Amino acid sequence: MSHASQAGTYSLGNRTVNRMGYGAMQLAGPQVFGPPRDRAAALAVLRAAVDAGVNHIDTSDFYGPHITNQLIREALHPYADDLVIVTKVGAVRGADASWNPAHSPAELTRAVHDNLRNLGVDALDVVNYRAWGTMHAPDDASIEDGFGTLADLQRQGLIRQLGVSNVSPTQIAQAQAIAPVVCVQNHYNLAHRTDDALITDLARQGIAYVPFFPLGGFSPLQSDTLSRVAARLNASPMRVALAWLLQRSPNLLLIPGTSSVAHLHENLSASELVIAPEWLGELDGMV
Repeated sequence: MSHASQAGTYSLGNRTVNRMGYGAMQLAGPQVFGPPRDRAAALAVLRAAVDAGVNHIDTSDFYGPHITNQLIREALHPYADDLVIVTKVGAVRGADASWNPAHSPAELTRAVHDNLRNLGVDALDVVNYRAWGTMHAPDDASIEDGFGTLADLQRQGLIRQLGVSNVSPTQIAQAQAIAPVVCVQNHYNLAHRTDDALITDLARQGIAYVPFFPLGGFSPLQSDTLSRVAARLNASPMRVALAWLLQRSPNLLLIPGTSSVAHLHENLSASELVIAPEWLGELDGMV
């Protein structure tokens, strides 16, 4: 059975994590809202992930809201010393399951305290400031005030390390002028490669890049090229898409999500795949 350590490790600031992690978004109900269809199954996935060597879990208290963090606490608390839980703030959920920006100092402070309470910790390992822009792409609006609020909370000892999400290079520079940034979480996968140059730049700085929607998100990746390479490797297209990310750059940390133990192990097994250079070239040419 695959182990998360097979993908190697990378630094997440002053912590070292296995490059194959887990994203908890899918543990909540439909539209990432409300309770899971099967609570026992959700708890089982979290425990299976840690048992398989996952020591980087991505979450947010606006998943549910509150529900995903409460599941993590129920399944895994007290947490293993090597487990790094990364959360994000900057949004709230409407009663209609809508996603709405929440960037005022009061909203960000409340979000940090919600995460602390629901995860059952005194300090959060890493908090990503989730800029808005559009749902899947950044703009260049200033994030100085919002990120500055999180830096204040870090100085108070409530946050250990800071990251940013859904951001442009300009916004990353704004954040770095305020406090160290240990990770960038943006939309990136085989078919969505806007951040190619940014990944290279962050690798030079030793900063982790964490692609969200690594398998396409709510609309899974579909490509004749991907299917053709997958057939050659006798693997599913999604395993190949994850393996491509692992081979893309050593600073990529993956957080594929699932609510199924079987699917969890399939995702982890992507670390065993080695894509030959000529096939990598075909995949690189998809966009």
